[in-house]
Amino acid sequence: MQKDRSNNQPAPNLDNTLQAKQAPQALPGSDEVSTTSIMEPDKEKLAKMLQQIDTLHHDAIQLEHKFSSIVEQTHESFRQSARNLLHYLSLRQHDIRELQESLAEMGLSSLGRAEGHVLANLQAVRNRLCHMQQATAQEPWDIPVTFQESKNLLAQHTHNMLGPKPAHRHTRIMVTFANEFITNHKLIDRLLMAGMNCARINCAHDDETTWAAMIASIRKAEKELGIPCKILMDLAGPKIRTGPLQPGPRLRVIQPVQDLQGKISSPATIWLAPAGTPPPSRSDATLPVAAAWLAQLQVGDELRFQDTRGRKRRLSIVRKEHNGVLAHLYKTSYVDTGTQLSLDNSTATEKTAEVGDLPAMELPIMLKKGDFLELTRDPIPGNPAQYDASGHVIKPAHVSCTFPEVFAQAKAGDPILFDDGKIEGVVKKVTKSSLLIKITYANPKGSKLVADKGINLPESKLHLNELTEKDKQDLAFIARHADIVNLSFVNDTSTVEAVQAELSRLNATDVAVMLKIETKEGFTNLPRLLLSAMKSYPTGIMIARGDLAVECGWQRLAEVQEEILWLCEAAHMPVVWATQVLENLAKKGRPSRAEITDAAMSQRADCVMLNKGPYVIQAIEMLDDILKRMQEHQNKKTSMLRSLHVSEM
Repeated sequence: MQKDRSNNQPAPNLDNTLQAKQAPQALPGSDEVSTTSIMEPDKEKLAKMLQQIDTLHHDAIQLEHKFSSIVEQTHESFRQSARNLLHYLSLRQHDIRELQESLAEMGLSSLGRAEGHVLANLQAVRNRLCHMQQATAQEPWDIPVTFQESKNLLAQHTHNMLGPKPAHRHTRIMVTFANEFITNHKLIDRLLMAGMNCARINCAHDDETTWAAMIASIRKAEKELGIPCKILMDLAGPKIRTGPLQPGPRLRVIQPVQDLQGKISSPATIWLAPAGTPPPSRSDATLPVAAAWLAQLQVGDELRFQDTRGRKRRLSIVRKEHNGVLAHLYKTSYVDTGTQLSLDNSTATEKTAEVGDLPAMELPIMLKKGDFLELTRDPIPGNPAQYDASGHVIKPAHVSCTFPEVFAQAKAGDPILFDDGKIEGVVKKVTKSSLLIKITYANPKGSKLVADKGINLPESKLHLNELTEKDKQDLAFIARHADIVNLSFVNDTSTVEAVQAELSRLNATDVAVMLKIETKEGFTNLPRLLLSAMKSYPTGIMIARGDLAVECGWQRLAEVQEEILWLCEAAHMPVVWATQVLENLAKKGRPSRAEITDAAMSQRADCVMLNKGPYVIQAIEMLDDILKRMQEHQNKKTSMLRSLHVSEM
C-alpha cells in the first residue's frame, strides 16, 4: 500500500473517498437518508419551463408565417436558412436569461448556441424536460435545420462565397490591394504564399486600367502558384465626403528620420525620375526630373541645391535604375517646382536640371472645440477661417460636401462627424446651400480636416438607396472581372434589389453579392437586408467597423458587431470582420497588444480583412498564426439571450 509521505499514514483509497462524497446524507431530524431534494426536479418549475419553450416555438412559427411570401422569394440554397433566421429573430424578441439559467442548472442546453438551428435546439430541450417530468413528448416539429445541417450549410455557403477552406485554418484572410502592387509581381506571390485567400479592390480609388492590371497580376500569380484567390471589388456607393480644398504651393517637405534627441537616424530616400514613373521600392518623396539628364548620373554623384528657405542642401546618388535614380537626403528640405539641381561631376555634359511640376500641397483646415465650420453645397474649394487684426473671426472655415441631398435632409441639432469621428460637431443652422456646424470635439491642439474625408450624420434620415451612375459603370466592369461585388453604405432593401437586377441585366448572376454594413440605418435594417440578399446566391456580410463605430458610437461597437455575427450565423451567411485589424503592424511593423486580442476575437468570423501597408506580409503571417491557434480554443461563442431591438420585424 502507498504511504502518505507527509505523515507516514496509509494513502486513502480513491474509490472509497468518491463513494463517501457521493453518498446521500441524512437530513436533520430524519432517521433515513432522503434523496428527493437532490434527484427529483421541481415539477412546477418544469411545467413553467415547458410552457416557455412552447411559447418560443409558437412565436417562431407565427413570424415565419408572417414573412412566408418573402421566404418563398429566397434562393433555394437559402430557403432553410431564411426560415431559421426568422425563428432566431423571434427568439431574440424575448428575454430568456432566466430560462437559460434554469436550463444550465439542470445540465441542459442553455440555448446560447441556438443561432444556426433554433427549432432543433428548442425541441431537444423540450424532449429532455418532458423526460424529466415523465411526460409524453409531442409529435416532432417541422424543423428546417438540424444541428449537423447548420454546420454544413454555413460551410457550403462560405465555400461558394469565399473559396475553398485553407489547409490549416477555417477562417479566410482578405487583403486590400494598393496600386503599387501592380509592378511588384513577387509581392503578390508572397501575399498568396503567406496566406491571402481573397483580394479586395476599392472602386472609390484608381480607375479601370489600374483595376485590370491588379486583377491580371493576381490571376497570373494564382495560376503559377496553384493557390486560389477570390477577387472582391467594392462599389464606392454614395459616400458623403468633404470636397477639395484651396490648393497650396507646389512644393515638397522632405524630412529624414530623427531619433528622440533630434539626431538623424536614417536619411530620407528620394526617387528622381521622369514624371509619372513609379519608384522601384518604398521612397519618402518623388521628384520629377528629365530622363536625359538623369541618364548621365552615377552612384556616388552628389547633387547640390538651395531649398525654398535658401538653405544649401545635397542629394547623394545611392542606386541607379533604368528609368531613374534613388538618392539620400540628410537634412530637412523644402523643394518646389523649378528648384535647380547642380551636378558635382566634371565629366558631365549637362551640369544642371530643374525639378518638374510638383502637385500642389493641400492646406488643411485646422479646427478646435468651439470653432464654426460651414459645409457648402456648391463645390467651392475649402479654406481655413479668416481673422481680422484683433484675432476675431471674419469668416468661418468652409468646405464643400459631395452629397447634395444632405442639405435637404439634415436638421438643426443633428450630430455630425468628420474623418472617422476624429472631429465631432452639431448642426446649428440649415439652409438650402449650407450647414453651419459648431465643433464639439477635436484634438486639444486642433484637428486637421482635409479633402475626401468621410462625413457621418448618424441621426439624420439620409436616403442613400439608389445606385450612383459611377456604381453602375463600375458594376459592368466587376461583372466581367471579379468574383464578388461589395455593396457599400447599404441601408435599404431597394439598394440590394437594384444590384441584383443590374447583375441579372448584365448576365452576371454568378457574381456573389456582399453587403457592407457601415451605417446605423444599415444595422437597424439588417434582418430585412439579410432576407433581401438571400434572393441571390451566394451572398455575405462585411462588418465595416470603422464607419459603423462612428455611426453607432464607439461605446456600442462591440455589442453591435456581436449582434451582426449572431444574425448572420442564424442565416448561415459568411461574415467578413473588417477595418483596422493589425493596423499598426501592417503600417508600422509592430502590433499593439489590443490589436492581438482583436485579431484573436476575429476568428469568430468567416473571413478577416487586412488593409494595405508596407508590412502587410508580416500582418498576414501573424494573422494566419493567430487564427490557427484560436480555432483550437473557440468556435463562435455561447451567448446570454436578452431581447434585441434589431430583431423586431
